[in-house]
Amino acid sequence: MAFALEIKDLKKVYGNGVEALKGVTLEVPEGDFFALLGPNGAGKTTILGISTGLVNKTSGSVKVFGHDIDQEPELAKTFIGLVGQEINFNPFEKIIDVVVNQGGYYGIPRAEAVPRAEMLLRDLGLGDKMQSSGMQLSGGMKRRLMIARALIHKPKFLILDEPTAGVDVELRRGMWDYLKKLTQEGLTILLTTHYLEEAEQLAKHVAIINKGTIIVNDTIDKVLSMHTESGEAKEGYRGSKLEEVFLSLIHENK
Repeated sequence: MAFALEIKDLKKVYGNGVEALKGVTLEVPEGDFFALLGPNGAGKTTILGISTGLVNKTSGSVKVFGHDIDQEPELAKTFIGLVGQEINFNPFEKIIDVVVNQGGYYGIPRAEAVPRAEMLLRDLGLGDKMQSSGMQLSGGMKRRLMIARALIHKPKFLILDEPTAGVDVELRRGMWDYLKKLTQEGLTILLTTHYLEEAEQLAKHVAIINKGTIIVNDTIDKVLSMHTESGEAKEGYRGSKLEEVFLSLIHENK
C-alpha cells in the first residue's frame, strides 16, 4: 500500500517544556479521506504544522509520498495543498488574483493558472465573485476561496485544518459534496474538525489524538462499532455515534 503521509515516532517539545507530541506514528493511505480528531491542544495542528514544514519537529520522521521532509523539503511540499484555520489572504485582492498568484509560487504560467483558477472558483460556487475583493466575501465563501487556492497547483494531498469552522449548515454540506468528489478523483485528504458528524459522513479512516498520543486509529466503521447504546444520554442529550465514542475515549484517557 502506498501512503500519502508516513509519520514515525514523531515528538515535539516546545521551548517552554510542553510535550505536544509523544511519539506519534500515523499512516494516511494514498487516496484516503482521513480524519484526525482530538480536543483543543491535543496535538492535531502540531502534526499538520510539522508535516507541512511550518513547525520544526524534535525527533521522528515524516514522509510525504515517500519523500522525507528533512531530506527533500521542497519536493515534499509540492505534493501538499494546505487550508489552515486562519483566514490568511489579502482582503483587498480580487479573489481570482488570490488563486492565480498562488499558482505563481509554484511556477504555473498565468495563461495556465487563470483558466484553472476560474474552474476551481466555479466548482466551489464562487464563479460570480471572481472580480470581488476578499473582504466582500462571507465567512463560508472565504473558506471556499482558501480551498481553491490550495488546489491551484494540483496537489496530490489536501490538508484541511478546521475548514468549515463558522460555515453555515447549507454551505458545509456543499463543501462535503465537493470534497467527496475530489477523493473519488484520487486526491488524498487529511481533515481535522470539531464537527464530528463531518468526519462520520466523509472519512474512511479516523485517528483520535489526546494529549499528544494517538488513542485510536482505525476505519470509520470499526471506530463506530465501539459505540454502545447502553448508558444514559448526558444531560438529556445523545450525540452522533462518533461523538459518543469520541467523548468516551477522551474521558477514559484523561
